[in-house]
Amino acid sequence: MRIVVQRVSEASVTVDEKIIGKISQGYLLLVGIHQTDTEKSLDYFVQKILNLRLFTDENDKMNLSLLDVDGEILVVSQFTLYADTSKGRRPAFTQAAKPEHAKELYEKYISKLEGALGKKVETGEFGAHMEVRLTNDGPVTILLES
Repeated sequence: MRIVVQRVSEASVTVDEKIIGKISQGYLLLVGIHQTDTEKSLDYFVQKILNLRLFTDENDKMNLSLLDVDGEILVVSQFTLYADTSKGRRPAFTQAAKPEHAKELYEKYISKLEGALGKKVETGEFGAHMEVRLTNDGPVTILLES
């Protein structure tokens, strides 16, 4: 898995001119599933996301987690995180999981996040053409990879 974590003050995802997911302070997660990923990776990434300390404390140090600030999460599937641009000019996506496998893990990941967070996780629509808007706070952007 590859996850791009963006600390945001707000973010939303739109499909067919309708906002389908929206958050205020929290994380926008762009999630790519590799063809060899299994459910084993999901628990690691749930704990990593919830406990990653990317929010600032009273001393302006990144010491607070999403849980500490009662933040929200917006998860968007993004197979293009596995683009291979080493040859030619058009990216190849052979490392990305097939849609059926990716969707299953994507949905399980969201479910596990909700269970651990104790509240709804906002999402995009798997496989849809989406418009993602965000205000990156910082900016803070982190890449996580298994």
